[in-house]
Amino acid sequence: MRLVRFGPAGRERPGLLDAEGVIRDLSRLLPDIGPQVLADGALERVRAADPLSLPTVRGNPRLGAPLARVGKIVCVGLNYRAHAEEASMEVPTEPVLFMKSPGAITGPTDPVLLPRGSSMVDWEVELGVVIGRRASYVPAERALDHVVAYCLANDLSERGFQLARGGQWVKGKSCDSFAPLGPWLLTADEVSDPQDLDIWLDVNGTSMQSSNTRLMIFPVSTLISYISAFMTLEPGDLLLTGTPPGVGMGQTPPRYLRENDRLRFGISGLGEQEHVVTQCGSANQPAAT
Repeated sequence: MRLVRFGPAGRERPGLLDAEGVIRDLSRLLPDIGPQVLADGALERVRAADPLSLPTVRGNPRLGAPLARVGKIVCVGLNYRAHAEEASMEVPTEPVLFMKSPGAITGPTDPVLLPRGSSMVDWEVELGVVIGRRASYVPAERALDHVVAYCLANDLSERGFQLARGGQWVKGKSCDSFAPLGPWLLTADEVSDPQDLDIWLDVNGTSMQSSNTRLMIFPVSTLISYISAFMTLEPGDLLLTGTPPGVGMGQTPPRYLRENDRLRFGISGLGEQEHVVTQCGSANQPAAT
């Protein structure tokens, strides 16, 4: 299933994309698409429903982030060898973990905001993994049983805040709009292998990142098992699994986002996002959701 949330920022409603790409309103089956729905098995009601029996959503509504009330975002750094090398950092022997504020979450076409005082905002297209079952000390061979869905994400980063402001990555990772999600959640039963997905990103029509998730150093199953030994993962938690090479910091000279730049990126089966880069404080900025 392809699950979406549609409507104005802060007032999104749950939806389903049918086989023709038409949004069907799920409001009579679900209150929203969030942790409680994932934990109580409510998605089975959706799976059992005939999509053609659900109300059609007319027009072309805004899509919000497809997951509401995310508990925590756990991110993995340097999970592609070539990205570690372009960042002039050692290739990790264990997953590098950091956190990102859920307040950074925004929709798949909302503006990317340049924070006040920023000059080094960078892009990082990533595979997002949504936890559907509580996970604590999970063995790798059973780790994917705890995944309910996958989504397209971007771990946007302000490199100056990240690297030159006390060495705390979370400061460069958590600004408003720095975690765009969507356009949809693709349920795990429709992803035969999360380690065989093409992943790409363009800036102003120029290809910057082009890779495949098979090139991750630590696959999704290993990441879930590893992370669950340090913290319990709960339904609705989101894992961002690392970015391939081609980020702005790795260019010669470095190339960072500027006002009016256009970002477009995608992952096979998980859709595409497109964003206009906007100065923080500009008009017509949807609230993050």
